[in-house]
Amino acid sequence: MTKPTAPRATSRRSALIALTALALGSPAFAADYTMRISHQFPPTHHTAVNLDQFAKEVKDATQGRVEVQIFGAAQLFKPNQNHPAVASGKVEAAAILSFQWGGTIPEMSVTIIPYLMTSVAKQKAFIGSEASKLLDAKMEARGVRNIAWIVDTNDGIFTSASKPLVVPADFAGLKIRGLNKLFDAGLSAMGAAPSAMPGSEVYQALQTGVLDAGFTGVKAAYSRKFYEVQKFGVASNIILAYDNLVVNPAWWNGLPADVRGAIQKAADRAVQRSIRTRDGVPAEDIKALNDNGMKTVALTRAQEKAMADAMQPAVKKDFLSATAPDGVKLLEMIDRL
Repeated sequence: MTKPTAPRATSRRSALIALTALALGSPAFAADYTMRISHQFPPTHHTAVNLDQFAKEVKDATQGRVEVQIFGAAQLFKPNQNHPAVASGKVEAAAILSFQWGGTIPEMSVTIIPYLMTSVAKQKAFIGSEASKLLDAKMEARGVRNIAWIVDTNDGIFTSASKPLVVPADFAGLKIRGLNKLFDAGLSAMGAAPSAMPGSEVYQALQTGVLDAGFTGVKAAYSRKFYEVQKFGVASNIILAYDNLVVNPAWWNGLPADVRGAIQKAADRAVQRSIRTRDGVPAEDIKALNDNGMKTVALTRAQEKAMADAMQPAVKKDFLSATAPDGVKLLEMIDRL
């Protein structure tokens, strides 16, 4: 007859599992601080990848005292909910597209005035400038602290299923994805009918015919697979869009100085990674779309000027009307960069 040893062995295994679970759940293995970041980007989006690297660097720099938890693809909050979520403390941080501040902080849309500040030199000069500090202060007045101006894109691509959109006349009558009221004034000036919507909704709108044409960053057109529903793409250095990494001020101020410093340094490195080394639309980004069947070209300088001449007057007029008196001051600061 077999001795009854199995129950004792099972008991020992259960005890070991319980002790292991207790150890893993103990404070010795838990981070001292949690930084949850909400954003709208899919996992393959360049800013999502950049933030993943930021999270690793924060963990390493703080020796595990800070755990950065990232919730992308709008799984926590919709894009227009991120600002109030951070301001109210529902989440510690969020990455917010600069032009999505809309009417809340209309000055934030200065960087998407067509062809105004898309050069690499302007981008580098803007970081830490009086212009960026003015905008930082406006975000702080709205209940969030900005710790990074991460470049989302300094280019854009107009996509279409029917024809390439190369000259202003090509936009007449098109239902097109807009960005916000300000940028859309430039599209309207070319005869288009813009409809502002988050990037996550554009693919379906193009697929179903709600929109005739799309607009996004060139890399984003690839990560969001616009090539599956659009035949033509026309790229240029048309706008500069930032992803502002904003934090809840009370949470931020409650961190020890060394922890704040480590997070800020990691954020600064994320900014530097986001700035390109040279002007122009990267050839590899255009090639990626062409390799997937989209006939994509980049505008020449002369073609960009024609687009700028068609769009800028209407956009600047609306910008100055919405932002007086700081808008004039901001444009002067940017001209000096």
